[in-house]
Amino acid sequence: MFLVVLLGYSVIHAYADDVPAVADVVLSCVLVEDGAAHGGGDGGMGAGGFSRSAATLVLRDVPAGPDQSLEGLTPFVPPRVIIPDVLIIEATVSSPDIPNSDVLLHADCNGKEVMCELSPFSPDPSRKSADQAFFMVSVSVDGEDFSTSLILRTIKVEQITQRHSRLGLPLSPSGTVQSEVAMVVFSHVKSLSGVLRDEVQLPCGFKQQDPPLAPDVQVTWRVQHRGRGRKILGLKTSLEDTQGPVIHAERRGAWVSAEQVVSEGNASLTLSDLKVEDEGTYICAVSIGKFHAQQVMLLNVIKLPEVSLSEDKLVLKSAKTLVCYSSKYYPLDAEIEWFSLGPDDSEPVAFPGKPSLSAHRSHGDGTFSVSSQLNVPPTVSPGTKITCTVSHPALDTPLSVSVMVEMPEPDSYWWILGFLIITVLFFLQVMK
Repeated sequence: MFLVVLLGYSVIHAYADDVPAVADVVLSCVLVEDGAAHGGGDGGMGAGGFSRSAATLVLRDVPAGPDQSLEGLTPFVPPRVIIPDVLIIEATVSSPDIPNSDVLLHADCNGKEVMCELSPFSPDPSRKSADQAFFMVSVSVDGEDFSTSLILRTIKVEQITQRHSRLGLPLSPSGTVQSEVAMVVFSHVKSLSGVLRDEVQLPCGFKQQDPPLAPDVQVTWRVQHRGRGRKILGLKTSLEDTQGPVIHAERRGAWVSAEQVVSEGNASLTLSDLKVEDEGTYICAVSIGKFHAQQVMLLNVIKLPEVSLSEDKLVLKSAKTLVCYSSKYYPLDAEIEWFSLGPDDSEPVAFPGKPSLSAHRSHGDGTFSVSSQLNVPPTVSPGTKITCTVSHPALDTPLSVSVMVEMPEPDSYWWILGFLIITVLFFLQVMK
């Protein structure tokens, strides 16, 4: 669906020691347009009546991280001949900046794919201008917790000599569409996990130009799961703080700080008493006036299994059944394995024989339990350690519980018989 190619990098600028170095990043993107607006007859038409074509996005003044080297970044050179069919959009990202944008500088060298999609939109169709346009841009890096949505606003060109052949936008003397970043909505995670019945925070933030695009800010959180969606929370507030915020939470224990929305651009959602039904894809949508952008992240709910054995010690006079319980875990996937370590063994080995596994049992809180039964023959040597190991997606390493095979105690029958014999002999000796 996306064209994910990182073309290269542009001009490197050096600054004084107290000012971070910056570089220009060039991304190959896909321009998505409503096919009906262009006749719908080209070969780039996709599903839903949208056309897709190649575009280039140049991000100016991307700051390098404190430990990043700018060596090896090749300069961006505008085309020598202006081609009105080619769309190259330049955007300065210094104000507002794009948080964590330095990951873009060496993504290609690190083998990380950059996904970039642009689409034109009009925040106010009644005030459309042939010389100004807006673009919504989505940029993310595969394998990195970097995802951002931008709103670009084109900059006025003083002397118009050429226009883009299809969009009709004025081109700069170098053949590019000049723009600025008007708004950024970002998140530093693409997916996260929350523990059942605990609290979790889904990060989402935004930045905008100064002066603000509009005084009113609206934050909406929604979740989609298994084809169904629902609203979690809506918040309306004002950057001018002339009236109190309006918050409507559809889920008990969900909140966003209106104060942090206004002062920090922090629209993060907090969920308390996490439940299995909270799992899903969350959408953080931020609207400032007529400008709107969003971020998407996946929330997984987890509950670590509780692992136990049916016996705390194992004395084998005959075959015995040992049961390993894996209880109250989520999600469903769990695997139970048995191992043994004999007195003369250096490493555990898989226990011989085939254990039986019970059916999964579900509980009212959405968690599951399962058990595994192992038949332990009397031939297992005393001093052998038998271990049950449970693997589960919520665990970084498997959980293990063990029991030691112990030497059988002498049979009480022989103790009683010996005591009686000694007693009889004692009395016979006394009666002589």
